[in-house]
Amino acid sequence: QVQLVESGGGLVQAGGSLTLSCAASGPGFSSDVMGWFRQAPGKEREFVAGITWSDNRLYSDSVKGRFTISRDNAKNTVTLQMNSLKSEDTAVYYCAADRTATAIVRQAKRYYDIWGQGTQVTVSS
Repeated sequence: QVQLVESGGGLVQAGGSLTLSCAASGPGFSSDVMGWFRQAPGKEREFVAGITWSDNRLYSDSVKGRFTISRDNAKNTVTLQMNSLKSEDTAVYYCAADRTATAIVRQAKRYYDIWGQGTQVTVSS
């Protein structure tokens, strides 16, 4: 069973940058599609970015051009580099694994069956 642990959240001013990391333990990570989601207070959890084992990437429109997702299968890690942060990026960010997809990134959270505990990102304006 894969377990996911996020790190790297914190407080940053608008326009700044943060890097989130997700460390995976357990078998099968290298073949999983990995995603980042976020949930702001009072809102639904939403897709942010995803990456396949072959580095196909998908971003939500709200972060495209500002965020970059990457993975290192040798280290079992997924990283979300966040630049030009806005106050509306404030949320708890979750790393998740889609263990049934391989070649495509799916945005619906129902496909992701393993989740980390989340890390808080706060952007001050």
